[in-house]
Order: sequence, then C-alpha cells, then structure tokens
Amino acid sequence: MSLPKDPVMLLSVINTQLRDNYKDLDALCDAYEASRDELTEKLAAIGYSYDEMQNQFK
Repeated sequence: MSLPKDPVMLLSVINTQLRDNYKDLDALCDAYEASRDELTEKLAAIGYSYDEMQNQFK
C-alpha cells in the first residue's frame, strides 16, 4: 500500500495506521519505507504535528 499524496488523506491514513497497527511513527515509516521528515513536513504544512504520547498527529 502506498501513502496518499493529498495531505488531508495522508493525515487520515497515518492516524488510522498509528492507532491500529504501529507502536510509533518510526515503525510506520519503516513499514512504508517513508521518510519521517517528509511526512512530518507535509502534515505540518496543514497544521498538524506528531504527538508521541498519544501516537497521533494533532
């Protein structure tokens, strides 16, 4: 499965995957062979940042 290009769709997919399947963002990035920096930058552009304690973007 590839990650969506649209930031809003990406947010939805990432948060669902973090909630259901991955213990943290690094594990998700490893599984998808995705850059943590690119994901966080793309989501920061729409006002979201990763909350490690809750394991989700808020």
